[in-house]
Amino acid sequence: MTDPTEDQLATLGNAFETFARRHKLADALRIERPLAELDKAVLLYIAEHAGCGPTDVARFLGVPATTLSSATDRLVRRGLLKRERMEVDRRAVALTLSTDGKAYARAQVEAYRQMYMLMLSRLSPDERDQFIAMITKIVYDDS
Repeated sequence: MTDPTEDQLATLGNAFETFARRHKLADALRIERPLAELDKAVLLYIAEHAGCGPTDVARFLGVPATTLSSATDRLVRRGLLKRERMEVDRRAVALTLSTDGKAYARAQVEAYRQMYMLMLSRLSPDERDQFIAMITKIVYDDS
């Protein structure tokens, strides 16, 4: 296999930058101040794993516990996240989303869904399958 050309690298870089800019612009149009990417990831993980502990989230996201602690502090201050002490072990903390946090997570999932819909709608059904297969290979291929 040959290495990608400089033109291919530049074209891919430009496409990703445009994609990221469009995503950030859509986020900026929201009424409230957008969340940092880490905070969004924490929120979405907890939405899928209600009652999980901070260590679970940090391990999944691959971030230090101190970084996660800062993110959960921000989410609690914004009223999106709740920390609850476990009755069995008062040192343990369970993380759950507040009503506003659940609404934000649902809105975020829908925004991603709309973005994916826009991306895939520009492709034929065969191209969609190829694109998804290639992205999956890039993301999950450990070789």
